[in-house]
Amino acid sequence: MNPLLTTPVRPLPRAHRAAPPSLPPLTRHRAAALFGDDTGAATAEYAVATMGAVAFAGLLVVIMRSDEVRGILTDLVRRALTVS
Repeated sequence: MNPLLTTPVRPLPRAHRAAPPSLPPLTRHRAAALFGDDTGAATAEYAVATMGAVAFAGLLVVIMRSDEVRGILTDLVRRALTVS
């Protein structure tokens, strides 16, 4: 057996560990600078809505191509157009 795989790993001493990055405090001025400009937000919303619509249309195409659904729709149209 490989001794490297069975040797326990000791954690690094506290002095050698990387300190977590610290963020500056979120003040009113920083918040206004970060979140004040919403240029392009509507474009992003339209892009998300368009992608959702495209995914839904793709799902409908897959469903409509199945023989079972095609038969149901054909039967429905045929019954609607026949005169009894």
